[in-house]
Amino acid sequence: MNGEMAAEELSSDFQRVRAQTEALAAPLSAEDQCVQSMPDASPTKWHRAHSTWFFETFVLAPAGIKGLSPAPFSVLFNSYYNAVGEQYHRPSRGLLTRPSNEEVTSYRQRVDAAVLELLQSGVDDWVAARIELGLHHEQQHQELLLTDIKHLLSRNPLDPAYTTTKPEGIPTSFPPMRWVRQSGGVVRIGCDSTRFHFDNEGPAHDVLVHSFQITQRLVTNGEYLAFIEDGGYERPELWLSDGWQAVQAHRWLAPEYWRPDSDGWSAFTLHGRRPIVADEPVVHVSYYEADAYARWAGARLPTEHEWEASTAEPEPAPMCGRPPSVHPSQPSLYGAAWQWTSSSYAAYPGYSPAPGAIGEYNGKFMCGQYVLRGSSCVTPAGHARRSYRNFFPPHARWQLSGIRLARDAG
Repeated sequence: MNGEMAAEELSSDFQRVRAQTEALAAPLSAEDQCVQSMPDASPTKWHRAHSTWFFETFVLAPAGIKGLSPAPFSVLFNSYYNAVGEQYHRPSRGLLTRPSNEEVTSYRQRVDAAVLELLQSGVDDWVAARIELGLHHEQQHQELLLTDIKHLLSRNPLDPAYTTTKPEGIPTSFPPMRWVRQSGGVVRIGCDSTRFHFDNEGPAHDVLVHSFQITQRLVTNGEYLAFIEDGGYERPELWLSDGWQAVQAHRWLAPEYWRPDSDGWSAFTLHGRRPIVADEPVVHVSYYEADAYARWAGARLPTEHEWEASTAEPEPAPMCGRPPSVHPSQPSLYGAAWQWTSSSYAAYPGYSPAPGAIGEYNGKFMCGQYVLRGSSCVTPAGHARRSYRNFFPPHARWQLSGIRLARDAG
């Protein structure tokens, strides 16, 4: 592909991704977009502004294009890049009633126009790579936008729905749980350099994996409900020490958003509150809950190497080729729920972060977190791949995280 064609394709991708963010925010009022429901979540308006700040800071400024936002924006919308400068207090992002939604929209439009003009004038490989990184970064924030607004709306006793569109493709039942044996040996893990990947997905390297068994699908609500009914949240022998402390401290009785009603359990979803469907994958469980369930089931969580060695690449999809389904109904290992692994989030052999502020993107978080694999129903199309390493602290529950089981081959 020549440079002109590459710039044209990148320009098209840029416009689609940026438009998708605005489409996801469209159902929300100005009030919805400003509020922050907990320190780990961010307001929709902040996501829209921060993903714009990323292009302004890491693409346009190095190209000499400046002055597209007031100086305070560099503090308000810097997430965690210490090498760039000061950041506004993260748990207080919901206090930022100014700038308004309209001002953020204008900011996005100014930066969009500048990036498209830069692409039209021709860019070198370095700038093109920065724009591509910015698009995948924005796709990450599209997913966070939905999980964060779900958490916010769930705190409203009116149980408001983000979308009233009826979810499609809900199966009448999942296939029976089946164990698949995987032979051990030396396997290649990680992504090569011929396609886009985040730095934490490489370098590709060989690892020794012992023979194991792994389930062909995710754990369902009905299966998890059996764990609850067997006293799963009342049996300390099933839990890691930190997990049992979390259960006691937060009074967990079920996954996030579940509620016992007079006629059974219900869960808050992006479609509003609805009864639990037994044959849908369980979501919004922490690493601690996933580990306890696996122990109760006589199994364990897979390592991230086992997960990658046993899973095929998802079907190829264009970047933002379709909107997210916002409903975790599919039995596939992609497009339903992120799956906790037993692997701590750490660097691969030979890993080194990129020089400069952009090197803070992933490497600085390689401590105290666990790896999740796959993708969820709100992961943008074209964003999932086998080598993708998502990561969260073990207590996190507001993401669409689920459970896949493994066990030793014997």
